[in-house]
Amino acid sequence: MKKFITVLLLVILVCQQSFSLNDLPSPGKEKKHKKSKQIDENQKPSSSISLLIEAKREQITGNKEKAIELFRQYIDKFPTDPVAYFELARILADKTEVSEAIKLSREAQKLDPENIWFSLFLAEMDQVTGNLQEAISIYQKIVAKNPNDLDYYYQLAALYLSSQRFREAIDLYNKIEEKAGISEDVSLQKEKIFLHLNEINRAEEELIDLVGSKPDEARYLSILAEFYMSNNKPEKALETYKKVSAIDPGNPYIHMSMADYYRKTGDKEKAFDELKLGFANPNLDIDTKVNILLSFYTVNQMFSDLKEQAFTLSKTLVDVHPNDPKSHSIYGDLLSQDNKFAEAREEFLKVIKLDSNKYVVWEEVMRMDVQLEKYEHLAEFSKRAIELFPEQPMPFLFSGMASYQLKKYEDAVTDFLRGSKLVVNNNALVSQFFMYLGDTYHALKNTEESDKAYDQSLELNYDNPYVLNNYAYYLSVRNVNLYKAEVMSKKAIELDPVNPSFQDTYGWVLYRLGRFDEAKTWVEKALEEKGGPSAEVLEHYGDILYRLGDHGKALEFWEKAKAKGTGSELLLKKVADKKIHE
Repeated sequence: MKKFITVLLLVILVCQQSFSLNDLPSPGKEKKHKKSKQIDENQKPSSSISLLIEAKREQITGNKEKAIELFRQYIDKFPTDPVAYFELARILADKTEVSEAIKLSREAQKLDPENIWFSLFLAEMDQVTGNLQEAISIYQKIVAKNPNDLDYYYQLAALYLSSQRFREAIDLYNKIEEKAGISEDVSLQKEKIFLHLNEINRAEEELIDLVGSKPDEARYLSILAEFYMSNNKPEKALETYKKVSAIDPGNPYIHMSMADYYRKTGDKEKAFDELKLGFANPNLDIDTKVNILLSFYTVNQMFSDLKEQAFTLSKTLVDVHPNDPKSHSIYGDLLSQDNKFAEAREEFLKVIKLDSNKYVVWEEVMRMDVQLEKYEHLAEFSKRAIELFPEQPMPFLFSGMASYQLKKYEDAVTDFLRGSKLVVNNNALVSQFFMYLGDTYHALKNTEESDKAYDQSLELNYDNPYVLNNYAYYLSVRNVNLYKAEVMSKKAIELDPVNPSFQDTYGWVLYRLGRFDEAKTWVEKALEEKGGPSAEVLEHYGDILYRLGDHGKALEFWEKAKAKGTGSELLLKKVADKKIHE
């Protein structure tokens, strides 16, 4: 609108016609010409007209400072011409010099009160400065002069609402309805106002009138039903929902609304029945279904009394939306949290097949591979992840873990070193990389690099019980730095006191220190492991018993270790010679 005025004014000035902006017609009707307070254009010397044209040219080309200067010169020469006041006010408003812009726009409006553009701009400035009452006064006059232009009614109604003059806003909306009939926007606005005024019955009447204006519009009935639900009128809500269902039986949202109704009224069985119907409807978009699923069931509910329902609905999502990765992702998450890792992994693989750009799902599959010990797949899959997401450190960690398990130790070292350099602001993760690096160097019998990696890991996170335990055990096996090993092993026990592997390590460190009675106590704890003790623990206990003088019992435990099929390189000699070898 403003651009139109600017260009039109320039054309008028160039043609040197004897009329100005106050002669423009108001929207919706022809302007009645009245004698203006401004000076007669024909009385202006041509040099002054040129001055106004030059000012506009500078304004249009972006030279605002020069335009301001020229408009001020023009106002000094012709103080009764509103056009220059108006144009200068607009420039200053853009420069946020609002105070002077208001003064100038008031002067323009005073000189030509019939010009609607001057009035509208002044009202806009009053709103900017929070002077709502002045803006309201201007719009009241505009509405009175333009009774058929509803845009001005809406503007005035908005000002009434901003000023909390709610009754006047209602009256104005009623006038709009008298002229244009009932409309959704006006009805909902009036409903909100009545709710704000705590006039529930009048709010209800507005929605009933809206429904009456289009009785076959199911959406209006749904709005009315939701109103009843929100305002504790469940019987009316149910009645209205049934009308929606009768009018539009294929409505994909009605079952969701009915489910909400039954849930709020305590009928969980019917609520679930409606949810199943809604989820089975392919016309209801998956985002709506997912949001409803998450709103109906908390995480705790999904994995307690309502777990079966959550799984039923999630499986329905997959069946109805088989080509949408979201359905498989939601179902995979539920399966994973229910420790059904194999099934979860299959769902996540389907997600990647449908959309390979979701990195978080790649990471979930790699975690599942570790959980299920699918190291051959992990080795290949993590390499693909590295190609797609080369800046992510976790694929390198998983690739290294796969190589370690497959005894490709050199490849594992490469992955752990590369991945550790990609980590940003996450010492715990860097610590994990060095932990696995320490294990890998140990497997390569590079004890110097192994110790260095473990030390680096503990510098970043000393509370990692697995690093403390592994490092301590390997030192005890080598029979070096035993006091350091004791401190670390004891710390691991404090962090995880019931871990049988940690108990065995601590007992073995104490054995190496010659504290056989204490060692016996701790290895006996490890013997109580639910799945049965390992050959290593059995052999350790036999060694301790031998040092304590119980040679017969020691042989018994060595033989148990041998029966497990694993043990130290000296186990067979111990059994054969019936004595300890170290």
